[in-house]
Amino acid sequence: MKVLIIEDELPAARRIEQLIRQQRSNVEVLAVIDSISEAIKWFAQNEAPELILMDIHLADGLSFDIFHAIQIHSMVIFTTAYDQYAIRAFKVNSIDYLLKPIDAQELKNALDKYDQMRSNTQKFDYSIINDLFDNLKNRNFRERFLVKYGNAFTYIQAQDIRYCFAEDSLVFARVMDGKKYALDHTLEQLEQLLNPSHFFRINRKIVLHIDAVEKIHPYFNNRLKLELQPSPGFDILVSRERVQDFKNWIDQ
Repeated sequence: MKVLIIEDELPAARRIEQLIRQQRSNVEVLAVIDSISEAIKWFAQNEAPELILMDIHLADGLSFDIFHAIQIHSMVIFTTAYDQYAIRAFKVNSIDYLLKPIDAQELKNALDKYDQMRSNTQKFDYSIINDLFDNLKNRNFRERFLVKYGNAFTYIQAQDIRYCFAEDSLVFARVMDGKKYALDHTLEQLEQLLNPSHFFRINRKIVLHIDAVEKIHPYFNNRLKLELQPSPGFDILVSRERVQDFKNWIDQ
């Protein structure tokens, strides 16, 4: 099986290659490419692979732009560190995706799905990718949240939230003036409800707003340590698996 990996985060690319070799003894990784421009150049000079594992967010844009530039007939498994809701269409249209950090069992399931598609000679309609791209651009995100305040209810504006964090099995939002409110949502749900241009999940416990970030420091084990405003009173670390995506998010 000839495979092409399109991934701009080297540790993630290495993990994908390691896991896919563990799952398939006959795999041949043709190349590891880290940008849209390099991918377009590679396809112009090489025969198409049987399978592509493709990150959605690359250093020079969204990988959907590759499909706008050239025709691709290979099967594609997408990878992403972003929310699952926006790419739900892939689940029902014979193409799969993996949420970072890549799980070995999920990769196995995706490869099994690929094998089944090949045996059925099923083809994927890539117009779905264009529809998905439009959905990502036009999607409506939550503007307000109803919250309890003492014995009454009030609401907070999504734009005023500086970060959401999990604590003692609950999820709280801290707003600009430092007040903390309990939310009736999980962090996974908040990833889907909040605009990813403004909010980013840096680890399992925190989703933060870009305006909360005061300073960024290198930290042990290839992680980043953040200073936030208002201060949360505990260390804020970007997990190693999300560092490159966080940098891309900051730099967009």
